[in-house]
Amino acid sequence: MANAGSNNVSVIATARNTVVATVTVGLRLIGIAVTPGGKHAYVTNAFSNTVSVIKISTNTVIATVTVGSLPIGVAFTRDNIYAYVTNAGSNNVSVIAKPSKTVVATVAVGTSPFRAGIRP
Repeated sequence: MANAGSNNVSVIATARNTVVATVTVGLRLIGIAVTPGGKHAYVTNAFSNTVSVIKISTNTVIATVTVGSLPIGVAFTRDNIYAYVTNAGSNNVSVIAKPSKTVVATVAVGTSPFRAGIRP
């Protein structure tokens, strides 16, 4: 569960409805998406201009990727190779190559993009 406005992600055991871990990420997390296959969660940190990559099996941040200003939404390509991150403050989308966890492209879009979606 993302604690919007904070810098923590709470991991909840749904069978017991209890918090079992807290993962510290960047400032003012806004969006979170789990990769296809469920190995990682990508968290957008709006005030840090970063994306935290959490390894779900260990509840640890394994990478922090610098993206554009005010990242909000994140979505993954069907082949699970790229993550697209909308940057509302810089009016663009950062394309992260998941294997290297680096930004490989920045695409200019309209004003203040908030959400991303991948169409099959």
